[in-house]
Amino acid sequence: MASLIPTDLLNRLFETAVAAADPMLVLPEVLGPRPPGRVVVVGAGKASARMAEAVEHVWGPCDGLVITRYGYARPCQGIEIVEAAHPVPDAAGVAATRRMLDLLRGLGPEDLVLALISGGGSALLCAPAEGLTLADKQAVTAALLASGAPIERINTVRKHLSAVKGGQLAAAAYPARMRALLISDVPGDDPAFIASGPTVGDTSTAAEALKVLEDHAIAVPAAVRRHLLAGSGVLAPGAQALSRCETIIVAAPAQSLEAAASLARGKGCAVRSLGDALEGEAAELGAQLARMAMTYASARLPGDSPLVLLSGGECTVSLPENPGLGGPNVEFLLSALNTLDGAPGIWALAADTDGVDGAAEVAGALIGPESLAQARAAGLDPAQALAGHDAHSFFAALDAQVKPGPTLTNVNDFRAFLIL
Repeated sequence: MASLIPTDLLNRLFETAVAAADPMLVLPEVLGPRPPGRVVVVGAGKASARMAEAVEHVWGPCDGLVITRYGYARPCQGIEIVEAAHPVPDAAGVAATRRMLDLLRGLGPEDLVLALISGGGSALLCAPAEGLTLADKQAVTAALLASGAPIERINTVRKHLSAVKGGQLAAAAYPARMRALLISDVPGDDPAFIASGPTVGDTSTAAEALKVLEDHAIAVPAAVRRHLLAGSGVLAPGAQALSRCETIIVAAPAQSLEAAASLARGKGCAVRSLGDALEGEAAELGAQLARMAMTYASARLPGDSPLVLLSGGECTVSLPENPGLGGPNVEFLLSALNTLDGAPGIWALAADTDGVDGAAEVAGALIGPESLAQARAAGLDPAQALAGHDAHSFFAALDAQVKPGPTLTNVNDFRAFLIL
């Protein structure tokens, strides 16, 4: 094991997890031959452009339109790729969503709609419900993201303020047949929460969405409150307009964690998987897993194989006014760094598989036993950075950031502790 370089191994584990969810790898296995008749491709999410590229690699040029994050476009032969804002929607996303709905109008029962959906679609696929404006959606989305609410609760609100989420995209295509291919970025892989479920029904109510806003003390525009009190267009799971839609998850966090675990075992490491659905406040979870890593480290005996602790899921961060530059993965890791307090033999990486942690073009960061001493020698105060939610700035100063660029996929957060 003397040749094992901890930072190299952790980076390779992350790269392997991302590669396992590459649409060019996973879509050809489920597409099959191109069906006869008219095919229209639509979609939204950080992986949607890469998914469209994979579809045309197998089926050739197709008609359609997908919406992805700025910087995540891919070259396609027939499918139009539109870039828009994430995580707070913008006018480009609204205009593209309207055009997408226009493509679906007038389709018949012999036509097929292929829907390509991935994480990020909640913001990118944006059609404010009747009586609401883009500004209304932007205000509510920004407040929810800063509140620390779990993604399931955020998406419950999003779908009840939308004319396209909660099954309404599939309803717009009815009576055409729809086949929805999903890349999951949510704990539990529930299709109703992936991009706020544009192709599947939902059992939540507008009243429940209003309660989410009240529970998190979100001040909402008057039009939003009126809309939720009146109900919404979200469809029930058994609605007739959803009866011709088939939904398939083609990539999920568990597959990526297993790919990373396989690599670690191949390098002679023992692996403990903590699951792909760990949630909670990033700082609290970071401290918890750091303590777990120290417990494992203290029990190790001479000659034991290196141990890798793997986990996935989605952390949240409750932000004050005027926070620093951070994201849930780097906040997780900064809290772990404080808790480890220079413990020997422990390295860790936390990064978002979509390449973006928070609003920064940085996936995450990597730490080792010397990181805390290096930070203090550089005049950095990790506790102050954590309190100010300024973890990206902290790790940038340490030259410890993980910056893969657009990964063109999205299977949630990836975390790994390596114990030697």
